[in-house]
Amino acid sequence: MKRVLLTVALCIATSVAFGQKKAVNDAQSIAKGTNPDFTEARSLIKGALDNSETKEDAKTWFVAGFIEDQQFNAEKTKQILGQKPDEAKMYEAVYAVYPYFKKALDLDQVPDAKGKVKLKVTKDVKSILGADHVYLFNGGAYYFDQKNYQKAFDFFNQFLEIADMPLFAGTPTAAKDSTYMTVQFYAGVASTQINNPQVAIKALERAKNTPYRQNDVYQYLCYEYEQVKDTVSLENTLTEGQKLFPDEDYFMNSLINIYIYSNRNDKAIESLNAAIAKKPNDANLYNVLGRVYETGLKDYVNAEKNFKTALEKDPTLVDAMSNIGRIYYNEGVAKQSEANAINDTKKYQEETAKAKDLFKLALPFFKKAHEAKPNETEYMIALRGIYYNLNMGQELKAIEAQMGNK
Repeated sequence: MKRVLLTVALCIATSVAFGQKKAVNDAQSIAKGTNPDFTEARSLIKGALDNSETKEDAKTWFVAGFIEDQQFNAEKTKQILGQKPDEAKMYEAVYAVYPYFKKALDLDQVPDAKGKVKLKVTKDVKSILGADHVYLFNGGAYYFDQKNYQKAFDFFNQFLEIADMPLFAGTPTAAKDSTYMTVQFYAGVASTQINNPQVAIKALERAKNTPYRQNDVYQYLCYEYEQVKDTVSLENTLTEGQKLFPDEDYFMNSLINIYIYSNRNDKAIESLNAAIAKKPNDANLYNVLGRVYETGLKDYVNAEKNFKTALEKDPTLVDAMSNIGRIYYNEGVAKQSEANAINDTKKYQEETAKAKDLFKLALPFFKKAHEAKPNETEYMIALRGIYYNLNMGQELKAIEAQMGNK
């Protein structure tokens, strides 16, 4: 009795396996028929993908991808004939091909019972993926235009993954041509819009070594490193970018800011002088150099010198006006504090006079800055202090009135 039952069980198992293999063939036939029913074909293949006997068969996975390819081709044919395809359906189908085929290729490499590898589907997989490949670019562009950046990135990324497969080595599909570089770039751009800096960094690092819009790629990459606060990679990338694009202000200016904020004043001065050598009439560079001398090195002589040069280059540069004014103002405050500590009346008056002279020097610069930016609080506060120390009562009331109206 046990032996009979076992035989029956084996027959049932064999029958189920045979049924699933038949389902694979039926699904393929339905998909490539004159009037394909892709829903039915997908339903049939799903059972085979889940079945323990057929899910390890390369053909099962090949047919699953084949169904998607046939769906894609049905919509693509409409496009070729001048009819309107269902673009979403078309592109979703072509995107779905590769995951199935990738599994089919893996299973196709598995040796049989005799230890031999007999490729059953690899040739067809290669043919279909090679033909469909460029449409992944089109699909990425389709979703990019819709601002669905996650899907756009997925399509672009799949395009690149297929192109990089050893299967296509030496074929047009693997060509690192202008199309490949364009896809790399837009994969990087799309990745910056999906709120995942690590994914974006990986995509942009991949794209940065090709010449297509390389300057833009480096700037995107710097932004992503800023988001994750990877200051080492940020500085390295900026340095690379500066070497590649010496005329691009972004890299030089960003490096200078890093040097300033990390108190590497000598590096900041070195970079600023290099920038000035290239752009000797750039007032902003002299202004920033003055700030490094002022705040970083407390070298007020060189700070004043560079602020004045900045104004010579651009008399309307408000920031340079206030910077010069601030040097004189702070020196005046310091001198007045020294005077207040003196008990000798004569010496006190002498030092107070020196302080007033410094406030007088600061006054025209802050007046011009205030005229240019009348709502800037910093300038009004400075003017109030100057008017107070110079006993300019009427002007003091006027500026306080302006401050009170803010």
